[in-house]
Amino acid sequence: MALLTLTYDHLLPDSDDNVELDDASRDNLYLIPYTWWKEAQIDAGQTAGILYNVLLKDDDAGSAILLDLRKDGKCDDPEEEFTGTEHALVPEFMWLRALKWHNDSMVAGNKVSIDFHAEDYYVFSLKIRLSVNWETNSLLVKMNVKDNLVDLYERAHSVFSSRSGQFHIWEFSGQISHFFMNDKFNLPNDIPAQPGEEILLDLRIYVASDSMKRRDERNDKITELPNSGSVKMSGRNVITNPCLTPSNSSQLGSGYTEVGILGSKGLQNLGNTCFMNSAIQCLVHTPKLVDFFLGDYLKERDYKNPSGMRGEIALEFEDLLRKLWAPGATSVDPKKFKLKVSELSPRFSGYNQHDSQEFLSFLLDGLHEDLNHVISKPYIEVKDVEGRPDEEVAEEYFQNHRACNNSIIVDLFQGQYKSTLVCPVCKKVSSKFDPFMYLSMPLLSTTMRAMTLTVLSSDGKKMPSAVTVTVPKCGRFKDLIEALSTECSLRNDEALLVVEIYKNTIFRFLKELSDSLASIRDDDKLVAYRLPKDWETSPLVVFTHQREENHDSFGRTTSNWKTFGIPLVARLSDMSSGSDFLKKFLQLLKPFRMPIEEATEDYDDERDTDSKDTATGDVVSPKVPGSDGKTGDDPQGNTGFRFYMIQNKDISIEIEMETEILISRLTKILEVRVSWSEKMVEDYDTYLLDKFFTRRPKESISLYKCLEAFLKEEPLGPEDMWNCPSCKNPRQASKKLNLWRLPEILVIHLKRFSSSRINTNKLETYVDFPIDDLDLSTYISHKNGQSSNRYRLYATSNHHGDMEVGHYTAFAD
Repeated sequence: MALLTLTYDHLLPDSDDNVELDDASRDNLYLIPYTWWKEAQIDAGQTAGILYNVLLKDDDAGSAILLDLRKDGKCDDPEEEFTGTEHALVPEFMWLRALKWHNDSMVAGNKVSIDFHAEDYYVFSLKIRLSVNWETNSLLVKMNVKDNLVDLYERAHSVFSSRSGQFHIWEFSGQISHFFMNDKFNLPNDIPAQPGEEILLDLRIYVASDSMKRRDERNDKITELPNSGSVKMSGRNVITNPCLTPSNSSQLGSGYTEVGILGSKGLQNLGNTCFMNSAIQCLVHTPKLVDFFLGDYLKERDYKNPSGMRGEIALEFEDLLRKLWAPGATSVDPKKFKLKVSELSPRFSGYNQHDSQEFLSFLLDGLHEDLNHVISKPYIEVKDVEGRPDEEVAEEYFQNHRACNNSIIVDLFQGQYKSTLVCPVCKKVSSKFDPFMYLSMPLLSTTMRAMTLTVLSSDGKKMPSAVTVTVPKCGRFKDLIEALSTECSLRNDEALLVVEIYKNTIFRFLKELSDSLASIRDDDKLVAYRLPKDWETSPLVVFTHQREENHDSFGRTTSNWKTFGIPLVARLSDMSSGSDFLKKFLQLLKPFRMPIEEATEDYDDERDTDSKDTATGDVVSPKVPGSDGKTGDDPQGNTGFRFYMIQNKDISIEIEMETEILISRLTKILEVRVSWSEKMVEDYDTYLLDKFFTRRPKESISLYKCLEAFLKEEPLGPEDMWNCPSCKNPRQASKKLNLWRLPEILVIHLKRFSSSRINTNKLETYVDFPIDDLDLSTYISHKNGQSSNRYRLYATSNHHGDMEVGHYTAFAD
């Protein structure tokens, strides 16, 4: 089985006038197995082809392969069975559609009449010479050894050799007949084609492995060519040369590489272009849109529409879509598409962040206008709707819209809703039926937010606990402290110190009661310390923890001190010694001490039976090593902790146990770093010490609730007054939307970004939505017998992060 790609290259160097062909003349032609092609056309309908007989022969010197193509004259399938090889010559878009059809069939598990699962493919590039024999009115194709590597020539010889010495080509591209005409090659009028003149072409040949490989078993195992790689693609192995992919076109002879599954390519981020890439990925995985652009869509491109973009955005989108669906590299550079978008819409120029939905709206509008069949939009006078049934008026509105807008975008993406205005004075009712491309649904958001904090005591008597409070979204720190005090049942002699933790150190103290809670993000780690009410009258010591790590993230041996755990906070007197630091630190660590059973399990075999009082049966509790801050094997009583007073970022002083330390009354916060020995790490529950209690999962809202909020009746704003035709005065009418007609593909936009005069925020509300069965039947006002009002989710554009730092991704089938 062979598949050929013809790329028109250039005239031979010995020609008097070398003419470089333009991009429009470089359309690739593919020679593919006819039976494979015919099966893929079952659903699309068979296009009549022209049959060519092909004679294969070697020249006398055996250094060239000659193909002689002569028109047979038949335009339908031959009735008699042809015993040779049959191929179909198709343009690139037809080949891609056939390839996608087979790919989709195999992914879906559909049974096909021809088993291609065991086929293996590889690709190589060959230079050929093309000329016209005017005497026989045939097209001559010559492949010379001198133009190609010997290995490539031999491969080509094995591909084109058949038992009968000839094969048939069914021509569906309409290009072969143009080979006999100068305009096919875009040659200037003053350079007529001369008899025997040769054109040098680059021929890409895709062949089945049976031509070049040994098959030991009829299964997926293959004997690979030297220096080659293979990968599964829809149940088959595919081998390709990177020099034939767009991103590696200059690396001839670099060997073989892998190809991915169709439609699985990514788009390279050019710098803040994730919003664009995310929207594009959703569109290029829309099945009917893919089939349209992989088809002969050029005849529908509108170059003259004054409202369009001269067909340029459609052309660039089609080029990008084909690259994303063609076999080859794992990612595609969208730079050319981005430049065209910037040229046509300056708001997307540069590399600033943008909203994915805004870009999707621009792209769908641009594609519609570029593909609109209506060049000159007619003026349509709106008829009086008074007293007429809604069904009649709605159909009239939609047909009027279609008379001016007729494209595949309208066919797939546009629906219709009914907009009703009611005058609050005279109760006049006015209805309109407008098209829509997407539904922008509001997110139901409460005025309150839940915040979860980790609460620690300063006396070492209680375990850390998680406390969740509900506070106003626009509240102040005062609201948080009051709610937290109530939830913790704070005593009259206690106060709360709330801090934000970042990288296991205190990042900031939240003491200004008038500060806004909006500065605290949902993912921030907050810790509240229960301290004596007069804690501000004496210095505050903050213990941060560090331990030695002997291996880095790559497993290499190293020595590095790493901060861990929740900082511990307590008060100290003005005059303190190192032993005071130790006592206070051990007191704070009491809740984290490992249980006796676990701490002493390694010593079970060493216990003396004398530890039991045989008379009473009482058990004497063994001493937990390290529970007093001393290591179990240190007779000098050295502690398992070392304390360092931090004076600034780069200077720290070790605190000796028996040395008195004078702390200035001006000192409010004293930072002490505690180095843990390996033994102390084992004796205390560092997992619990390192555990921050995170916020509870947010309550989610249903997508149906968002739709109901979108359709809910509401009064118009003072700036949107309606001129009531009955009252003859501006009125603040009530407005109600109803879904009237649903599109085949429904785009839903969740309005997460909210703006005010002060700032712009992102709503973090979780939305619960079905994946396989979004049923909108109950929301349709007009029951017109539409086959289905149920939808299956196939693509999403996702925004991660907040308004300052964010990123777009996409999920797609």
